[in-house]
Amino acid sequence: MTTPEPSPPGGDLPEQQLNRNWTELVQELRAIQVGVQVLVGFLLALPFTEKFDTLDHFEKAAYLVVLSVAVAASAAVVAPIAYHRILFRRGLRPWLVETANTIARTGLVLAGLSMCGVVFLAFDLAAGPAAGVAASLVAVLGYVGLWLVVPLRAHPPVRPR
Repeated sequence: MTTPEPSPPGGDLPEQQLNRNWTELVQELRAIQVGVQVLVGFLLALPFTEKFDTLDHFEKAAYLVVLSVAVAASAAVVAPIAYHRILFRRGLRPWLVETANTIARTGLVLAGLSMCGVVFLAFDLAAGPAAGVAASLVAVLGYVGLWLVVPLRAHPPVRPR
């Protein structure tokens, strides 16, 4: 009878860790994917409203920028699933996990920017451009604080021994 090899630190073998990382990434993407797609749908419907015709050139340009960023966010958060379908069972799990992680991070940044853009548009239309700029800056600070500062403060950097 042979004894099993000891597990690496953390308990997972490399393949198990890759599979767990992929599963966790897919779960995270499912959460953001729905929100981004709803946002894109909302933005796509705006030109068909009566209020849209009252927008000035700057507001229409801002709308098109926000729509473009939201569509890019949607593409980024769906891309890892497309990668998986194309590369299924080709032995490229390490590349898939690493690349999907990078693209997912990009998608999160684009989603945050598009949501801040929507805040700008809403406040601009409701209270004027100054309110739009102020509200979108508050939103940017909120996203940076919650999505970047909080997690980085929760996990201090590893010090070399």
